[in-house]
Amino acid sequence: MPPLRSGLVALPRWCESIGLSPVTAWRFRKRGWLKTVNIAGRIYLTDEAVHELTRRAEAGEFARDVKVPRS
Repeated sequence: MPPLRSGLVALPRWCESIGLSPVTAWRFRKRGWLKTVNIAGRIYLTDEAVHELTRRAEAGEFARDVKVPRS
């Protein structure tokens, strides 16, 4: 992802740029994994929030065991 100039990016634009579903972003926000800022009714992410999510994901904090369905 290219560096952000203003330090803020609209959540829908960020989701689109990384290929994340808006529903998944909503779940991340609900679980507290993604911290957002509400400015005049629009949801934004700060550079710090993006870096924190990336750091935690790379550390394996959100990893789960893969469940293989039975045949």
